[in-house]
Amino acid sequence: MNAEKIPDIIITRLPVYLRALQRMADNGIKTTSSQELGESVGISAAQIRKDISQFGEFGKQGTGYSIPYLLDKLREILKVDRLWDVIIVGAGDMGHALARYQGFVDRGFNVTMIFDNDKSKIGHKIGDLTVEDIADMIERVKASGIKIAMLTIPAKVAQETTDTLVKAGVKAILNYAPISLNVPEDVKVQYIDPATHLQKMTYYL
Repeated sequence: MNAEKIPDIIITRLPVYLRALQRMADNGIKTTSSQELGESVGISAAQIRKDISQFGEFGKQGTGYSIPYLLDKLREILKVDRLWDVIIVGAGDMGHALARYQGFVDRGFNVTMIFDNDKSKIGHKIGDLTVEDIADMIERVKASGIKIAMLTIPAKVAQETTDTLVKAGVKAILNYAPISLNVPEDVKVQYIDPATHLQKMTYYL
């Protein structure tokens, strides 16, 4: 299977299915149908069948999907059947919140380092992490082979910091800064700007 050939919109929906299936599994449910899964996530049964069939045949006509099996398969497809180490750049309010968030590990991610350039923050503890100097970031990230970063810094320094992350070998960036980043083709960026999402919602109010 060539990951590049799967439409991005399908990949975006897979974690939604994974979360819903995990909820069902936590409630002791062993099997589900595309209809039932669709109702729980607000996506049509036909769309779910089409999305999942891009990766193989995981269900049986008349009996639906085995939840433990489909969970394993989706984790494998999304490569969260392992634990990915992640760094946070920016030890402000958002960086603090992400560093303390307990929900990452259950979903395949382990925050291992946090960096900042503010001398008053360097050396301070946030949970189990100690804020490190951004000047050491390339060396530290390269040595540990980390590929994923979360960026929680002001927009004005986001591009420069991204360039540093790319030099360090980071291939995936979750960007909370309200700015579009220029990255090489082999680096993926996802944008999370709460204000943008709020603006989208107010259109419907």
